Amino acid sequence: MPTPFDPEDLLRLPLMAMLGTVSEDGAPRTAPVWFAWEEGALWMLSDENGSSARRVAQDPRVSVEIVEYDNAGGVLRHLGLRGRAEVRPMDPALFRRLLRRYLGPQEDWNPWFIENVARIESPTGRLIRLAPSSVFTNDVSFFRTGPELATRRS
Repeated sequence: MPTPFDPEDLLRLPLMAMLGTVSEDGAPRTAPVWFAWEEGALWMLSDENGSSARRVAQDPRVSVEIVEYDNAGGVLRHLGLRGRAEVRPMDPALFRRLLRRYLGPQEDWNPWFIENVARIESPTGRLIRLAPSSVFTNDVSFFRTGPELATRRS
């Protein structure tokens, strides 16, 4: 029996998400992604040559799974999002906000990573946007505690 929770509880954390897309031959593909949740949409990084962006442009049906797991603390919460995504041009300001979630304050960023991997101002940068048509949450944080949820707040 699913135990729901507020999706914002996970969407505000710097967790990894698994983006599921459909390949040309119909096979499922998944990729770990950093994300930002803004204005009712999940924004994920890509670029014009990225395989996820190409698959979304071809078939926009996607799934996203986000899991918070702390074995020692007994926390296991799952958030599933489904819908049709779209590929958008890079928005450097949004990209910087997303990077701050994972890397901390901008002055602490590794210059090599920013110049060679992130390439914030690159014209080839893309964002995958998902405004989910369905959202599923399940808190099963009782695997250590028994019937009481480890995440229950008083």
